[in-house]
Amino acid sequence: MNIVQTAIANGSFETLVAAVTAAELVDTLNGAGPFTVFAPVDAAFTALPEGTVASLLLPENKAQLQGILTYHVVAGQVLSTDLTDGMEATTVNGAALTIHLRDGKVFVNDAEVVIADVLTDNGVVHAINTVLIPA
Repeated sequence: MNIVQTAIANGSFETLVAAVTAAELVDTLNGAGPFTVFAPVDAAFTALPEGTVASLLLPENKAQLQGILTYHVVAGQVLSTDLTDGMEATTVNGAALTIHLRDGKVFVNDAEVVIADVLTDNGVVHAINTVLIPA
């Protein structure tokens, strides 16, 4: 299964899948890749201020949604064993993420990786507990 199929099958990424669909990024994430996706679980979207997700899903906010979602994607396959403390990774939207290793846990900016290294046909998914917002 590819990244999108894996997210759908997991059941913990319904909001992410809806956002990827609204942003018209499904075909991109179904592409050959490889991609590394830091995928917020549904609870991460629920933690956003009320109305944020509904607003982002509106057609007039597609560009903003695309910017946020592509901030969660890095070209290439990056496994947890490849990560080092302080490492920076350039995302598909051009901004950088910073990796932190603390107390045996991996963080992407301030988001904790709660499930690492879910391999797919076109990359790898790391589930995170916070939606990453580019500066």
